Amino acid sequence: MQLDPAEMGHVTNRLKRAHGQLAGVIRMIDEGRDCEDLVTQLSAVSRALDRAGFAIIASGMKQCMTPGDDGQESTLDVAKLEKLFLSLA
Repeated sequence: MQLDPAEMGHVTNRLKRAHGQLAGVIRMIDEGRDCEDLVTQLSAVSRALDRAGFAIIASGMKQCMTPGDDGQESTLDVAKLEKLFLSLA
């Protein structure tokens, strides 16, 4: 299954933001910043990663329910998508 590149552009941007936030957390640790500030930033990184993962799974689910090139509906592997979804929970 190939994911829609247009939809993945938003995911890539979200992951780049998370990457920057994570670099900020590492910098905060190196600087000896307050624990509360660190936890707040870690929470933001975690949410960004979760949202990116959910967006990828949602795109995959949409694609699985869309008719293929041959006009036949794609086979939806519910168990596989459920496993992916739950891996983010």
